[in-house]
Order: sequence, then C-alpha cells, then structure tokens
Amino acid sequence: MNHREQACILVSAPNKTGEDFIRQLVMKKQPCAAIINNKEEMRRLESIGVRNFVMVKSAKEETWMVPNYEIGKVILFESSLNLCCRYIDMCRSWTTKPIYVITRTLNPRLVYKRLGATFVIHTHNEDISFLIDTTAADCSSSDKR
Repeated sequence: MNHREQACILVSAPNKTGEDFIRQLVMKKQPCAAIINNKEEMRRLESIGVRNFVMVKSAKEETWMVPNYEIGKVILFESSLNLCCRYIDMCRSWTTKPIYVITRTLNPRLVYKRLGATFVIHTHNEDISFLIDTTAADCSSSDKR
C-alpha cells in the first residue's frame, strides 16, 4: 500500500513535543494532517512541513466537518482539558482507529477514555518516538473503511 492510499495520521500539536512528533512523521514520509483551530497554529506547523490541515472552531460544532480524506490514528498532545475533550469528541466519529492523548498533567484519564480516547499516555519525556513505530506498523496494515 503506498502513502497515497494510507489513512492520514491526524495530530494536534500545540506544544514542542507535538511539533517534534510531526517533524518525525514528515521526515519518515508518513501521511499526516494537523488538526488546528487558528491560522497562527497553521503557519507554525506549515513551517515544519505539514501540508494537510483540518481547521475547526472547537466551540462551534457546525465546523466539525469530516475531512475529505481518510483519517487513521489520532494523536492529541494535550494543551488544555477543554480543547482536548472537544478534539476527542469530534475525532471519534471520523475514525475507528485508536485515539492517543499525550498529557503531562494529572487530568483524569477517565474523562478522556469516556469521550473515546483509546490510550491516555502520561509523560514528561520529550521523546515519544515509540508512537511513530506503532503508527507506521498500523498504517501498513490498515484496512480501508
């Protein structure tokens, strides 16, 4: 299966760890897109190589349109409880693949799990490259919906 046929890995990257993760995806030529809610974030992520974006206004459900390409895994780097909850809520209907929440806080993981997150990873480590190997393996074996 070539990259054009693979589902896009959707990433919310509001912090350095998320940006580093996206850089690694781009470097490994993994199909990816960023979920964003403002143009400043778009410009910042364009500068590190992101070409596909899902622009939403998280407070307005009418902007939560299903992207016109297949969404695979979702990796959400938490910047706030509210925003992360909204992203989980909207992304859960876009994919049957796992949703990962990467957090440094002690926000209740059950909140994220109840909304549809498959995995909640608490870490203070900047290196989350293990997710890339997991993501690449899942992409190569992903089934079309």
